[in-house]
Amino acid sequence: MEVLNAANALERSGRAVCHLEAGQPSTKAPQTALDAAALALQSNTLGYTEALGIPQLRARIARHYMDWYGVEVSPSRVVVTTGSSAGFVFAFLLLFDVGQTLGIANPGYPAYRNISKALGITPKLIECKEQAGFRLTAAMLKQAGQMDGVLIASPSNPCGTIIPADELKRIADHCRANGIALISDEIYHGISYGERTQTALAFNPDAVVINSFSKYFSMTGWRIGWMVVPEAMVPALERIAQNFYISPPSISQVAACAAFDGRQELDGHVRTYATNRSILLEALQQAGLTSRAPADGAFYLYTDVSGFGLASSELARRLLEETGVAATPGDDFDPLDGSRWLRLSYAGSTRDVRAAASHLVSWFGGLSTR
Repeated sequence: MEVLNAANALERSGRAVCHLEAGQPSTKAPQTALDAAALALQSNTLGYTEALGIPQLRARIARHYMDWYGVEVSPSRVVVTTGSSAGFVFAFLLLFDVGQTLGIANPGYPAYRNISKALGITPKLIECKEQAGFRLTAAMLKQAGQMDGVLIASPSNPCGTIIPADELKRIADHCRANGIALISDEIYHGISYGERTQTALAFNPDAVVINSFSKYFSMTGWRIGWMVVPEAMVPALERIAQNFYISPPSISQVAACAAFDGRQELDGHVRTYATNRSILLEALQQAGLTSRAPADGAFYLYTDVSGFGLASSELARRLLEETGVAATPGDDFDPLDGSRWLRLSYAGSTRDVRAAASHLVSWFGGLSTR
């Protein structure tokens, strides 16, 4: 967010900025969702809804699991949330007591660590660097020892790596055999460039799955997400949701129901991400940035910039000031070694990505000769 603020300030001063820092699509919600929202504004009072979400949306999300994964999910297990962020808070509150331990892949999304610490839960970082292919495995969990829960993300932020289905099954089996709560962040499902992602529910029906309409569905500002949880957790989740925010935003729930009918438009966005990914991969190769995470899915490239002799925060600052390309330092994603890494998001327009790629090639080329 510091990089975004600096980029916006630079833009307000009249400079052109290529935004590769923000982890959100530059596209609007699908037209099906916009049409449904417009109709609701004219015909619906849009008051409070059920704390767990409107029945129509819970049923539509449940159907989504059969449509995409061939996994049957009862609508009664679906909990609609105010974004996936609320889902993490709810899951941590229900699954863990103060002082318990949550295993998290490192590098990873910083909110995992920050939310768990705020709730008195100890994050246990499990190193998933180059030698591990940036992927968490069951073998790594065994080596890490006892923990009360583990949070997996596939595709991941910032690395974009996907855990293959057979490995996901081994992780699920390990957790069930050892009494470890399994939380699966599936917010980037639908955005992949080869192997398709599988839900953890296919291998562990007791897993807590968290997802959102922010990424594939291109609805970040609508603040609408969901959880799939064991039936036994639902009553407590309902009470927590009522106390935290009464109900998810009603207009967003109406739009989310219709978003599932916008697949053709949304899959077009994924094709754009694939084009942008190819452009940036070629640019990084030309710029000498050859050590990076695989980027199987999501819309990020996580690359090692240590060869240029600058911490990634300083490098990102200079890159923005000297070229107008905004990128995110790795420090928040990896508190141990993030100063070596830079994250580039290619969720914007192809035109902007092409412009950024040109800047990256020339700037890093010049940097290496100084």
